[in-house]
Amino acid sequence: MRHSKLVPEVNAGSMADIAFLLLIFFLVTATISSDHGINRMLPRECPPGMDCKSNINERNILRIIINNNDEVMIENEVIPIEKLKDLTKVFIDNNGTGHCEYCNGLKSSNSSDNPKEAIVSLQNGKQTTYKTFIAVQNELTKAYYELRQTYSLNVFNKSSDKLTKEEIKKVKDAYPIILSEAEIKD
Repeated sequence: MRHSKLVPEVNAGSMADIAFLLLIFFLVTATISSDHGINRMLPRECPPGMDCKSNINERNILRIIINNNDEVMIENEVIPIEKLKDLTKVFIDNNGTGHCEYCNGLKSSNSSDNPKEAIVSLQNGKQTTYKTFIAVQNELTKAYYELRQTYSLNVFNKSSDKLTKEEIKKVKDAYPIILSEAEIKD
């Protein structure tokens, strides 16, 4: 009997095809998160049996409305979005002056009592575009960022990116972001 010394072979031609298909599968199904979102903290739920309604002085509410035509309005007056940041800064913290060189008299004399009591109320129409909504959110965030930056420079003599955790907490306590968002009711 004769035994052949043939070694069994595996067809490697299809291996490359399988590896390529697996690579494509993982590239297509893998998720790469690139969304950053808007950093906002939701209010805590009111404990049962407690009255969580508080009396808010009307003077401490800045009403911003984005209508269905993407027009930004403060206190029912249309303003350019470029003025929103400065108007918001003056409303939150007017340093006791009630003056805003960019405001044209809008709300500057009726600024909030205190940054800790300043509430920004943002309402949008059903047809408001996402682009305008995000642009308004960006302007509001810039206003708070600039106020916090100024505070950290004045109080701690350093920029906000060089603060310790305790100092950051003090800055956030001095200028808390109190933002109420709602859709305009028809």
